[in-house]
Amino acid sequence: EMESITLNKIIEDFSNLPLDDKEYALEIITKHLIESRREAIAQRAEEAMANLKEGTVKKGTVQDLYRDLEND
Repeated sequence: EMESITLNKIIEDFSNLPLDDKEYALEIITKHLIESRREAIAQRAEEAMANLKEGTVKKGTVQDLYRDLEND
């Protein structure tokens, strides 16, 4: 619940900013969000490469995938 209070405070404070400051804040937040997404994608790629090296990833054709799905 503390996070909710903090988020509500941020939103309230944002609402009280002048338009130029709102636009600047939005630009910064958007850049942070893009960077967070990049980091998440990079982490997932590292996990996928580790799984591939460990041999825990299945390889095959689309037909192989359908066969596996039908056998589940």
